[in-house]
Amino acid sequence: MQQNAFDWMQSLFGRRPPAEQPEIAGRAALTALLVRAARANSDYDPRQVAEIDQVTARRFGLSVWEQVALRREAEVLDDSTGDTVHLTRRIKEVVALEDRPALLRDLWSVILADGKRHDEEDGLMRLVSNLLGLSDRDSALARQEVQRERG
Repeated sequence: MQQNAFDWMQSLFGRRPPAEQPEIAGRAALTALLVRAARANSDYDPRQVAEIDQVTARRFGLSVWEQVALRREAEVLDDSTGDTVHLTRRIKEVVALEDRPALLRDLWSVILADGKRHDEEDGLMRLVSNLLGLSDRDSALARQEVQRERG
Protein backbone atom coordinates (compact mmCIF):
# COMPACT_ATOMS: atom_id res chain seq x y z
CA MET A 1 0.00 0.00 0.00
CA GLN A 2 1.42 3.36 -1.01
CA GLN A 3 1.37 6.14 1.59
CA ASN A 4 0.26 9.59 0.63
CA ALA A 5 2.01 12.65 2.10
CA PHE A 6 -0.69 13.22 4.72
CA ASP A 7 -0.45 9.63 6.01
CA TRP A 8 3.33 9.89 6.09
CA MET A 9 3.16 13.13 8.13
CA GLN A 10 0.68 11.55 10.55
CA SER A 11 3.02 8.60 11.02
CA LEU A 12 5.77 11.02 12.09
CA PHE A 13 3.57 12.16 14.96
CA GLY A 14 2.60 8.67 16.05
CA ARG A 15 -0.78 8.70 14.34
CA ARG A 16 -1.78 5.78 12.15
CA PRO A 17 -3.44 6.41 8.81
CA PRO A 18 -7.25 6.23 8.94
CA ALA A 19 -7.31 2.82 7.24
CA GLU A 20 -5.39 1.37 10.21
CA GLN A 21 -7.47 3.05 12.94
CA PRO A 22 -10.05 0.93 14.75
CA GLU A 23 -13.63 2.03 14.21
CA ILE A 24 -14.12 5.14 16.37
CA ALA A 25 -17.72 4.13 17.00
CA GLY A 26 -16.42 0.93 18.58
CA ARG A 27 -14.06 2.86 20.84
CA ALA A 28 -16.83 5.25 21.80
CA ALA A 29 -19.23 2.38 22.55
CA LEU A 30 -16.64 0.60 24.70
CA THR A 31 -15.90 3.78 26.60
CA ALA A 32 -19.59 4.65 26.93
CA LEU A 33 -20.12 1.27 28.59
CA LEU A 34 -17.31 2.11 31.04
CA VAL A 35 -19.03 5.44 31.74
CA ARG A 36 -22.35 3.66 32.21
CA ALA A 37 -20.71 1.30 34.71
CA ALA A 38 -19.26 4.25 36.65
CA ARG A 39 -22.64 6.00 36.69
CA ALA A 40 -24.66 2.87 37.55
CA ASN A 41 -25.06 3.86 41.20
CA SER A 42 -25.81 7.52 40.31
CA ASP A 43 -22.42 8.63 41.67
CA TYR A 44 -19.88 9.46 38.95
CA ASP A 45 -16.89 9.33 41.26
CA PRO A 46 -13.65 11.08 40.19
CA ARG A 47 -11.69 7.88 40.95
CA GLN A 48 -13.88 6.05 38.47
CA VAL A 49 -13.37 8.80 35.89
CA ALA A 50 -9.60 8.46 36.35
CA GLU A 51 -9.89 4.69 35.96
CA ILE A 52 -11.85 5.12 32.71
CA ASP A 53 -9.02 7.29 31.39
CA GLN A 54 -6.43 4.70 32.45
CA VAL A 55 -8.37 1.88 30.80
CA THR A 56 -8.71 3.79 27.52
CA ALA A 57 -5.03 4.74 27.59
CA ARG A 58 -4.03 1.11 28.05
CA ARG A 59 -6.60 -0.38 25.67
CA PHE A 60 -6.24 2.15 22.83
CA GLY A 61 -2.80 3.71 23.41
CA LEU A 62 -4.23 7.22 23.74
CA SER A 63 -2.57 10.40 24.94
CA VAL A 64 -4.05 12.26 27.90
CA TRP A 65 -5.88 14.65 25.57
CA GLU A 66 -7.26 11.81 23.48
CA GLN A 67 -8.42 9.98 26.63
CA VAL A 68 -10.36 13.03 27.81
CA ALA A 69 -11.87 13.64 24.36
CA LEU A 70 -12.94 10.01 24.04
CA ARG A 71 -14.42 9.98 27.55
CA ARG A 72 -16.38 13.17 26.85
CA GLU A 73 -17.68 11.69 23.60
CA ALA A 74 -18.60 8.53 25.53
CA GLU A 75 -20.40 10.53 28.22
CA VAL A 76 -22.56 12.14 25.54
CA LEU A 77 -23.13 8.76 23.91
CA ASP A 78 -24.12 7.25 27.28
CA ASP A 79 -26.55 10.13 27.87
CA SER A 80 -28.11 9.74 24.43
CA THR A 81 -28.22 5.93 24.31
CA GLY A 82 -31.20 4.75 26.26
CA ASP A 83 -30.40 1.08 26.54
CA THR A 84 -27.36 -1.02 27.22
CA VAL A 85 -28.37 -3.41 24.43
CA HIS A 86 -27.49 -0.80 21.80
CA LEU A 87 -24.00 -0.29 23.25
CA THR A 88 -23.25 -3.98 23.65
CA ARG A 89 -24.46 -4.72 20.12
CA ARG A 90 -21.90 -2.24 18.76
CA ILE A 91 -19.21 -3.67 21.02
CA LYS A 92 -19.88 -7.23 19.83
CA GLU A 93 -19.26 -6.01 16.28
CA VAL A 94 -15.70 -4.96 17.15
CA VAL A 95 -14.64 -7.21 20.06
CA ALA A 96 -14.22 -10.95 19.47
CA LEU A 97 -15.86 -13.30 21.97
CA GLU A 98 -12.51 -14.48 23.31
CA ASP A 99 -11.51 -10.85 24.05
CA ARG A 100 -14.68 -9.94 25.94
CA PRO A 101 -13.60 -11.26 29.37
CA ALA A 102 -10.92 -8.54 29.33
CA LEU A 103 -13.71 -6.01 28.84
CA LEU A 104 -15.45 -7.40 31.94
CA ARG A 105 -12.20 -6.87 33.88
CA ASP A 106 -12.06 -3.29 32.64
CA LEU A 107 -15.67 -2.71 33.69
CA TRP A 108 -15.06 -4.15 37.16
CA SER A 109 -11.91 -2.06 37.42
CA VAL A 110 -14.00 1.07 36.86
CA ILE A 111 -16.80 -0.04 39.19
CA LEU A 112 -14.43 -0.90 42.03
CA ALA A 113 -12.26 2.21 41.62
CA ASP A 114 -14.31 4.03 44.27
CA GLY A 115 -13.77 1.19 46.74
CA LYS A 116 -17.45 0.22 46.90
CA ARG A 117 -19.86 -2.20 45.27
CA HIS A 118 -23.52 -1.35 44.80
CA ASP A 119 -26.53 -3.45 43.83
CA GLU A 120 -27.05 -1.29 40.72
CA GLU A 121 -23.51 -2.03 39.55
CA ASP A 122 -23.94 -5.76 40.16
CA GLY A 123 -27.19 -5.70 38.18
CA LEU A 124 -25.56 -3.86 35.29
CA MET A 125 -22.71 -6.36 35.20
CA ARG A 126 -25.12 -9.31 35.13
CA LEU A 127 -26.91 -7.68 32.18
CA VAL A 128 -23.72 -6.72 30.34
CA SER A 129 -22.06 -10.12 30.71
CA ASN A 130 -25.21 -11.76 29.34
CA LEU A 131 -25.49 -9.31 26.43
CA LEU A 132 -21.82 -9.85 25.56
CA GLY A 133 -22.39 -13.61 25.39
CA LEU A 134 -20.58 -14.30 28.66
CA SER A 135 -21.74 -15.87 31.90
CA ASP A 136 -22.18 -14.64 35.46
CA ARG A 137 -19.23 -16.88 36.29
CA ASP A 138 -17.07 -15.04 33.72
CA SER A 139 -18.07 -11.78 35.38
CA ALA A 140 -17.35 -13.12 38.88
CA LEU A 141 -13.91 -14.34 37.80
CA ALA A 142 -13.15 -10.94 36.25
CA ARG A 143 -14.27 -9.16 39.44
CA GLN A 144 -12.19 -11.46 41.64
CA GLU A 145 -9.15 -10.84 39.45
CA VAL A 146 -9.55 -7.07 39.81
CA GLN A 147 -10.07 -7.40 43.56
CA ARG A 148 -6.89 -9.52 43.88
CA GLU A 149 -4.91 -6.93 41.91
CA ARG A 150 -6.15 -4.16 44.21
CA GLY A 151 -5.25 -6.20 47.30
